[in-house]
Amino acid sequence: MGLLTGKTALVTGAARGIGKAIALKFAQEGANVAFTDLVIDENGKATEAEISALGVKCVAYASNAADFAQAEEVVNKVKAEFGSIDILVNNAGITKDGLMMRMSEQQWDAVIAVNLKSAFNFIHACTPIMMRQRGGSIINMASVVGVHGNAGQCNYAASKAGLIALAKSIAQELGSRGVRANAIAPGFIETAMTAALPEDVRKNWIQSIPLRRGGQVEDIANTALFLASDLSSYVTGQVIQVDGGMNM
Repeated sequence: MGLLTGKTALVTGAARGIGKAIALKFAQEGANVAFTDLVIDENGKATEAEISALGVKCVAYASNAADFAQAEEVVNKVKAEFGSIDILVNNAGITKDGLMMRMSEQQWDAVIAVNLKSAFNFIHACTPIMMRQRGGSIINMASVVGVHGNAGQCNYAASKAGLIALAKSIAQELGSRGVRANAIAPGFIETAMTAALPEDVRKNWIQSIPLRRGGQVEDIANTALFLASDLSSYVTGQVIQVDGGMNM
């Protein structure tokens, strides 16, 4: 028996990267997994097959998480296909970095829509299901820049700060129905995106981290597992920074 046996998890933006790691970790602990991505290409199909090979049910859905109607449609499909939604991970996200004075309205709007509005969309659609079940765990994937800010990322930082405040507000609204909501704020995580950074930038970043290394996607997945499972049954409205001590 895994920590999530008999549960159904819905993870947005999970064809690759941190979202995929979370979906795999949940499946390893017995959860059936539904996940979304903007398009289900070869990456998405491979992820679906990899999760299914663990002996759980897995279905990938093509969906624009920033579209309210599409999010509602996906949630209805997942409820019909799986019977319940016990865990929601709002992981879909993009970056369009730039200094405020040079940032276009499109860069601002796109990041807020994909990173923040998508979470509203999916929480809005899942709330009636979780309230009827009198239980559920909602996890928003924020960032340390949502806590401390970052020059050149005002749109991204604002969206991630919004995810933290959203989780805290939902925790207050739905706590009496047994629904928990928390946020994870990753720091410098070793992904394809960070691997593409110049070596001097990577070294300087790592030198600022007390543990003197970047985090792994598994570090985030393990934290998500804790928040999704009954191990955290008395934890709600919190933001957990998984950053090697970079921001204390």
